[in-house]
Amino acid sequence: MALIVKKFGGSSVRDAERVMNVASIVTDEYKKGNDVIVVVSAQGDTTDDLIEKAKEINPNGPSRREMDMLLASGEQISIALLAMAIETLGCPVISLLGWQAGFNTDSHHGFARIKNVNPERMRAELAKKNIIIVAGFQGLNKYDDLTTLGRGGSDTSAVAIAASLKADRCQIYTDVDGVYTADPRKVPNAVKMNEITYDEMLELATLGAQVLNNRSVEMAKKYNVELEVLSSLERKPGTVVKEKVKMEKTLIRGVAKDTNVSRISVVGLEDTPGVAFKIFNKLAQQKINIDIILQSVGRNNTKDITFTTSKDRGDDAVAAIESMKDVLEYSSLTVDNNCAKVSIVGAGMESNPGVAAKMFEALYDANINIQMIATSEIKVSVLIDADYADKAVRAVHDKLVD
Repeated sequence: MALIVKKFGGSSVRDAERVMNVASIVTDEYKKGNDVIVVVSAQGDTTDDLIEKAKEINPNGPSRREMDMLLASGEQISIALLAMAIETLGCPVISLLGWQAGFNTDSHHGFARIKNVNPERMRAELAKKNIIIVAGFQGLNKYDDLTTLGRGGSDTSAVAIAASLKADRCQIYTDVDGVYTADPRKVPNAVKMNEITYDEMLELATLGAQVLNNRSVEMAKKYNVELEVLSSLERKPGTVVKEKVKMEKTLIRGVAKDTNVSRISVVGLEDTPGVAFKIFNKLAQQKINIDIILQSVGRNNTKDITFTTSKDRGDDAVAAIESMKDVLEYSSLTVDNNCAKVSIVGAGMESNPGVAAKMFEALYDANINIQMIATSEIKVSVLIDADYADKAVRAVHDKLVD
């Protein structure tokens, strides 16, 4: 007997037919004699709809605490409906909200971090031979307030449960049947991978591949939770994410794009030590993640610093820098939201010279200009105009992926 954690995204439970399909997958696993815990996201576009409702009531932006109270309701609907569906199939089941399943988080509403998971309630329900349905994306802070984990947080919830209970496998069900070398909906010749390493998957997830949430991959690597990404609509094997994989000929494991990017430029800064520290320390205090950073060579005793962050934190980043205007004494602050990041990922890149050159050649052949570049041992990322993102992905994929 094994313990299997299954996570289903919003598209997998978007309507009654899809809910019954998920119930069938879950009960089939249970009937094999395995213990099953299911983590579910809000149905379809429920979260987006709730955000719009909040804007109708408070166009200036409600508090993050009240937004968490609102958004957490989406998963509550999903778990109850799925539990009802499983009941109709004759299996014992119980639904639990995040706090009932033992999720304790910090108090950063809207993007809370999991501090720990107390699995005692889940252990008790498993001992009763119940299938457990858990609301993903949410937890409780030390003040007994509901919190949410941010976009993709249900993936993180599932991995946290698998880690705390030492599950045999954590399966992430999506509307695609695995991890591809590029988005198969945009790149027709994209290839599905049987296996991929944690590090490669983490880079792809961080760089815009929407199959897995990057925080969930980080946690899976830390606690050695083996993941499998597979389709909720087709009963066939998916892609396994683990520490080591069989060596393959493919040098580039994937091409990803991210259009959730804001490029912020602080122009005319004093060219003295400590300026970069002041900017990025302030952003860190606001819990704003920064990606690519570019600093110009000093001229006329000034320098420019340009960086990227997510669009949903762009306004917060601008406000943080504007609050330091008297300290930084910059000449201008500009924001560009019409940009995209295109990246290649592959663990074999560092020992194969010329990979970046081929990427840049592909973009040159496609007449696409590069604004910024960032590299690591297993990735190369470029910032380009958002209008050319899909064209860039296809050009790079055709050039580099066999």
